[in-house]
Amino acid sequence: MSDNLTAEMKVIIFQLKEKEYAIPVSQVRSIEKVQHITRVPRTYPFVKGVINLRGVVTPIIDLRSRFEIEVTDHSDSTRVIIVALEDMEVGLIVDAANDVIDIPAGAIEPPPEVIGVLEAQYISGVAKIDKRLLILIDLEKVLSTEETHVLAGIQG
Repeated sequence: MSDNLTAEMKVIIFQLKEKEYAIPVSQVRSIEKVQHITRVPRTYPFVKGVINLRGVVTPIIDLRSRFEIEVTDHSDSTRVIIVALEDMEVGLIVDAANDVIDIPAGAIEPPPEVIGVLEAQYISGVAKIDKRLLILIDLEKVLSTEETHVLAGIQG
């Protein structure tokens, strides 16, 4: 039994390069295999295009590109995590979607100074669980306002 003092956050863990990241399950709609992505002209370089997911046009962002991590070819483990922010859905290309776990609220710390400067602006905290270091992503910062308007235009 958990009360509010020992609240846990249920997260989906995904991988980019050799690091593990986490986003709250409450913001995740589904995890999909990579499918055909239709390119959209004149968008940000990290916006790979759109997919038609069950009748909904969904913009796709390559998180490696967004975080300025070396972009690689997709593999069998590459996944698209469909996330919802306000009333918009966006797909995030990740190397692998590994796990769903509960993180105790007390295990979450502010991001350390050593994380890359660019990456740091998208991080809400880190959590040490067993021997794993999970980087918690702030989706609102990943999908910043100006870019969100562009994506909403693609989706609308």
